Amino acid sequence: MTSALTAVLLFGGRSAPRPLRDLPTVTVGTDTGAAADIDAATESARRVIVVGSQADLAAVLTRLLKTERLDVEVAHVRGRFGAGRARRGAAQRIPLIRDETGTVLVGQARWLPADDAEGFEGEGIVDDGVLFDGTVWEVHIEPIAAVPGLRARVVAPKAERTGWLVGRAAQLGTTGASVVRDGVPMPRPVRRSTFYRHTQGWLRVR
Repeated sequence: MTSALTAVLLFGGRSAPRPLRDLPTVTVGTDTGAAADIDAATESARRVIVVGSQADLAAVLTRLLKTERLDVEVAHVRGRFGAGRARRGAAQRIPLIRDETGTVLVGQARWLPADDAEGFEGEGIVDDGVLFDGTVWEVHIEPIAAVPGLRARVVAPKAERTGWLVGRAAQLGTTGASVVRDGVPMPRPVRRSTFYRHTQGWLRVR
């Protein structure tokens, strides 16, 4: 992978780690300008290195999904370590998990009670399996690196957890719940939420 085909995206005021400082860099702006910055950086690059949080990585993958650029290789660097691997590592296509809004999930999503309620009522399904039916406190959904693509489990108030259900899609129907994606809460409660494997995966550099 030559330098001319690799771009570094810097989020949150971060600086490029030393092994990446000779590469072209783009400082990604605020929410209003982030999409344009990401699109400009990925238009001609074959590999992008994201220096930022999981939410920042998800933002890059969301733009690649919406601009049909999932052929771009993506590496993630959260600290000083891993920069060399991000530059030299091989890319492998893994499942891409998104929600019904077209936003990508890379770390963890949570279904939570809305408005400080003690639990939320509804039904959660993973493919054909029932995750819960009734009132629960919290549900975690996470991508996995192999097909079918994701896993989900129920978490009780005292940190008690059910086993994982693995599948292609996790769906929620509820009277009202909050959704948090990669640490970022959605602006308002929802009655339905779905996370599922996209038809095309993304190229993760490891």
